[in-house]
Amino acid sequence: MPDYQKLYIMLFRAITAALTHLQEQNYGTAAQTLMRAQQNAEEFYISAGCRDE
Repeated sequence: MPDYQKLYIMLFRAITAALTHLQEQNYGTAAQTLMRAQQNAEEFYISAGCRDE
């Protein structure tokens, strides 16, 4: 079972960073930040042994 608290914190920090980039009108960087967070969350989830629940 994945550590959902760690996953939440990881995603929350990425969203906060992306919002900062959006406020600075760095749209490409914001998109990259969110895509990287999505990939990292997926890798974290899979490495915890979780599959389609």
